[in-house]
Amino acid sequence: MLKKFARYPLTFGPTPIEKLDRLGKHLGGKVEIYAKREDCNSGLAFGGNKLRKLEYIIPDAIASDADTLVTIGGVQSNHTRMVAAVAAKIGMKCLLVQESWVPHEDAVYDRVGNILLSRILGAEVRLVDEGFDIGIRHSWEKALYEVKARGGRPYAIPAGASVHPNGGLGYVGFAEEVRAQEEQLGFGFDYMVVCTVTGSTHAGMLVGFAKDGRQRNVIGIDASAIPAKTKAQVLSIARHTATLVELGSELAEDDVVLLEDYAHPRYGIPSEETKEAIRLCARLEGMITDPVYEGKSMQGMIDLVQKGFFPEGSRILYAHLGGAPALNGYGYTFRNG
Repeated sequence: MLKKFARYPLTFGPTPIEKLDRLGKHLGGKVEIYAKREDCNSGLAFGGNKLRKLEYIIPDAIASDADTLVTIGGVQSNHTRMVAAVAAKIGMKCLLVQESWVPHEDAVYDRVGNILLSRILGAEVRLVDEGFDIGIRHSWEKALYEVKARGGRPYAIPAGASVHPNGGLGYVGFAEEVRAQEEQLGFGFDYMVVCTVTGSTHAGMLVGFAKDGRQRNVIGIDASAIPAKTKAQVLSIARHTATLVELGSELAEDDVVLLEDYAHPRYGIPSEETKEAIRLCARLEGMITDPVYEGKSMQGMIDLVQKGFFPEGSRILYAHLGGAPALNGYGYTFRNG
């Protein structure tokens, strides 16, 4: 589905799939749980899902003769860290707009974790006191203008790389990769669980798995706390991406499965249930999830298993999208583990 698109390799190759046997048994042993480790996909600044997207965006950035990648996220954005790392890798400058999407819990919130790594990587970091939203931001547009005004050649990458024209392609590739791994494993996955915020990871998976009719088996766990807007953005990106890859079938609104019960109390703030899911996964599997994204999707998957959402005997693939460096911004929350 992606052969006609230019790709700049930033990842090691296919990411491993591991069985979370102890977690599955702890939850009753009625389903099998596996994780696809997107958090281990690269040597670039701890990797993560954004690299899969950027592989199909960077060729256009290079072709445009840009000299500066300009993007936006929250203070502890995994995406901005990844853009900073890629800019360093390809020899470009990087300007990051870091908005106040999450109320600061820790005194060092803006000096540790993802933002610390971005600074070490050489990015120009601009802190902006604006609240959370998944749409196009004025502060980002202003940064693009300012790079031009000082003689630079900016390349615009929106939040999460999501509403970029090629933002959904990487996770179409994820689905194709999973199909090849299923052949090697000798079985297929009945459900795929993924965290959803800006939407292109979910959208790309939806398109990729639509090729074999499994689009409604992609279970999105909302972590945005603005699910109506998020769902609309997933559908928009998915339809655009489906056209790009010539899927050949129309995607319906019902193809976007987005569960809204786990984003509480708001974006970036973990509930007590999210914290317990992070601890449980860590203590049973040694696998680290974060308070903003993966902790909430892990909480969602655990709760769905316990509620019997998945039929007995189901094989579930949890997409681990990365994000562990953000935990450093929540040091007080996890001060006792």
